[in-house]
Amino acid sequence: MMTAPGPRAVKTTHNARMSFPKASVRAFPILLALAAAPARPAAADAPAPAVTTRHSLSNSEIRVLPPSSNGRSYQLYVGLPPSYAKQPGRRYPVLYLCDGYWDFTLFNNIMGGLNYDNDAPEVILVGFGYPGPSPDFGALRAYDYTPAPETHDVQGKGSGHAREFLHVVESEFIPFVEREYRVDPHFRVLAGSSLGGLFTLYAMLERPGLFQGYIAPSPAVDWANGWLFEREAAFAAAHKDLPARLFMSGAGEEHPGYLAQVRRFDERLQSRHYPGLRYKWRLVDGERHAGTKPESYNRGVRFVFAPLAASPNDK
Repeated sequence: MMTAPGPRAVKTTHNARMSFPKASVRAFPILLALAAAPARPAAADAPAPAVTTRHSLSNSEIRVLPPSSNGRSYQLYVGLPPSYAKQPGRRYPVLYLCDGYWDFTLFNNIMGGLNYDNDAPEVILVGFGYPGPSPDFGALRAYDYTPAPETHDVQGKGSGHAREFLHVVESEFIPFVEREYRVDPHFRVLAGSSLGGLFTLYAMLERPGLFQGYIAPSPAVDWANGWLFEREAAFAAAHKDLPARLFMSGAGEEHPGYLAQVRRFDERLQSRHYPGLRYKWRLVDGERHAGTKPESYNRGVRFVFAPLAASPNDK
């Protein structure tokens, strides 16, 4: 068994070092380090360099569409469920997503965990997007997702075309997806945050029945001086029911004025007592405007797809 050197060994070493010339004393630690270092392998023995490749989402593709009836160009981010290739006779519900360029990857990850826990069925995920090398997403989405122009907003130039975009979604996007993929046309969900949430709620009121579920985190209901409140009042005057499943949320650290309008819209919906509306509201504590999306989308998917889940826990 080895023991630590005693005082004699230390003293002997010290005396030996003291007898060296001054230059040798300075060089001695370097010599010791070189002697202890492992020999460097020859060039022929060097490890092969790591291979670098691009990361991509499996079972996903981008479909660039021809110019649409509104004169604008779009592309769709399409995510197919893991069982799609293995079960050729199976059809799947579809979740349509605003702002696919930002949230498609987030949703893809969320769905994987919920599928594993049997809290949601496998779905075909379709994200809305724009082709080109560097699209101006802020201006493009403000144009398409807003139902009324807002001249005072920084993104307001060219806004107010949600009616035309909803027509594109209904008459072009949905038929394309249902023609190209094995879709269950009886259950569609629309999701979007902020301006995408505004468009989601607008679609619910403008074309009831086109989708069966809606997910709207931090929707921009204050757009154009609260235009959506007027649209909701007109809907309530003409309809006694709103058969759908809706999940809506707000961010606890949202700008107070913005959050107040989202809460006001929540209270408005709850006051209607639509018999066919299955509605859940949630305030996401500790998050601001964009940070609410991961939790809101997770809980929203669980809620709207609960009737189709293998073991739903959020009805």
